[in-house]
Amino acid sequence: MYKKIFVPVDNSEHSISAVDMAVDLAEKFDGTVVASHAYAARMHDYRFKQMEFTLPEEYLHEEAMEKQRKIHDTLITMGLELISDSYLVVAEQRCKAADVPFIPKMYDGKNWKVICKDIDESNYDLVVMGALGLGAVKDSVLGSVCERVTRRVRTDTLVIKKLDDRAVHPDGSPAGNIIVGIDGSPESFAGLRTALKLGAATGRQVEAVSVYDPYLHYAMFNSIVNVLTEKASKVFRFKEQEQLHEEVIDTGLAKIYQSHLEIARRIAEDEKVNLKITLLDGKAFEKMLQYVRREQPWLLVLGRIGVHSDQDMDIGSNTENLLRQAPCNILLSSRRYTPPVDVSAEESMLWTEPATRLLNTAPDFARGIARTTIHRWAMERGHSVITRKIVEQAMGNILPHSAMVKMGIIAEETATAQIAAADSVTWICRSCGYAARDFEPVRCAVCGSPREAFQKLDKQAIAQLASLEGGEQVADTFDNVKLTWTKEARDLLRTVPDGYQMRRARAQIEKRARVQRVPTITLQMVQEALGDQAADTRHLSPGGHLKTPGAHGGGSREEAARPAMQDLVQEGDYMWVPKAWARLSRVPEGFMRTRTRERIEEVARDRKVRLITLEITEEGIKESLKIMEDMIRDQTADAQA
Repeated sequence: MYKKIFVPVDNSEHSISAVDMAVDLAEKFDGTVVASHAYAARMHDYRFKQMEFTLPEEYLHEEAMEKQRKIHDTLITMGLELISDSYLVVAEQRCKAADVPFIPKMYDGKNWKVICKDIDESNYDLVVMGALGLGAVKDSVLGSVCERVTRRVRTDTLVIKKLDDRAVHPDGSPAGNIIVGIDGSPESFAGLRTALKLGAATGRQVEAVSVYDPYLHYAMFNSIVNVLTEKASKVFRFKEQEQLHEEVIDTGLAKIYQSHLEIARRIAEDEKVNLKITLLDGKAFEKMLQYVRREQPWLLVLGRIGVHSDQDMDIGSNTENLLRQAPCNILLSSRRYTPPVDVSAEESMLWTEPATRLLNTAPDFARGIARTTIHRWAMERGHSVITRKIVEQAMGNILPHSAMVKMGIIAEETATAQIAAADSVTWICRSCGYAARDFEPVRCAVCGSPREAFQKLDKQAIAQLASLEGGEQVADTFDNVKLTWTKEARDLLRTVPDGYQMRRARAQIEKRARVQRVPTITLQMVQEALGDQAADTRHLSPGGHLKTPGAHGGGSREEAARPAMQDLVQEGDYMWVPKAWARLSRVPEGFMRTRTRERIEEVARDRKVRLITLEITEEGIKESLKIMEDMIRDQTADAQA
């Protein structure tokens, strides 16, 4: 794969690591290492001439100055050549030790310019270079030479950011996997194929990650709704636009990016590799950066440009951000590969002729979205053949009555059922977060997970958390939809210092609540949206003030009692807070625990709640003990009689 590997050197720490990486790859792929160093003798000559006026008086005549210039030129040129040669000797020795062919190069000129010129004129398969050079200081993240070269060349470039990448697991396998960012671009798919070969050569697992952003348009709507004229607002029709996104486009986005991952999995299967795939939602570089920081991979592979970039662009914005901030080695893929697979969902769906005719009555601009919606609706319900009836039922979920009449769809029953079910059950896919409403799906329309992957969202339990989080506050959205926030959720959001980030976080939270039809936005939902920003505010109270330890060790009784949503235990029709479930677990297993749990659930039913707290648990246990005492007393009385 990589037969000719080019590595610029300056004997900095990152440069030496780049040489080690180049030698390692050349050894694995039977390649050759070409090492170069650029020196700037002309620059030194120019500087010397600028400083000639500072020479002693006896040197300030033409013959003496000319002699000094020749001596300086000779010494500087020889000195810089010797230094360059010594830099290249280090690379040569490492190649010799690994029995890897080595070619040295030296050139005079501006470093990044001559490096780029050499790369453009040579047939290198890979460029390996350190992220930082000798000029690096404490806060440096990307050196100027590295940045200028990566922007200008069109050869795969491996940027070394980790100085020690030889860590191993206890079993001897190399630590850190290879993560590939997949966005559907030919560059990202080419990067995947490269990653698969690197994974096979180094014994590392390869993972494909896609990120889609369903929150962007919602944040944009929030930003512009107050600056448009009344006439413009009516033309734009925010409410209808948002409904279209929530019902069709957002799920379509998720499905498109999931399809990219499925294609990536097929490419890996052709290489006999079991590829792990992950779909994330949010701002692309932000979510990828968070994931990389958490997973700590050995290498992150990215397309030099993304799926929406022009071919003449130097580097994509997401790639540029990750190149600067990701704490791992980064491979920028400039090669292109278009997978020979059909990316549409039609490969698994058969359309009848009446269904196709009905779909074709939709306007051209909406036909693609309608087709995606029908596929999603059918897939969720386990259909593989699209009939006219299925089209009617699927479109009845999103189209107004007037539009269905124009298309020849008479769906009064469907529309009525939709209105009646507007506040019914929501099911969340644990794998990708997709929300299915009003029915229990048999398969996820986004990631294809089975029925077992869905979790029923207990809206009543979420609503009950409001009393533990300072009560509820109602807020209007940009399109006048009312959402309920707990006080602590609102207070935590206000701790975000940057106004833009706060507005974006709020838009993301509101969007998720609307899609999932969650009745109340809780503290946990805000913490999930803020991510690292929430971690930075853990020293603050919900009101934004510093916490001071009190009689309960820090925070109030309400804080101590408040359960985190991800910690709730769902059993049957009830949600249990961790302390309540732990208390039940201390009851002897078997008949006694089963009867005790029944008593606790009876208490919850009597109170008309579905969230079982420690208080309810203790009351249920007390009832069980009382019944048990009565049984023992009755049995004793019978025995004595």
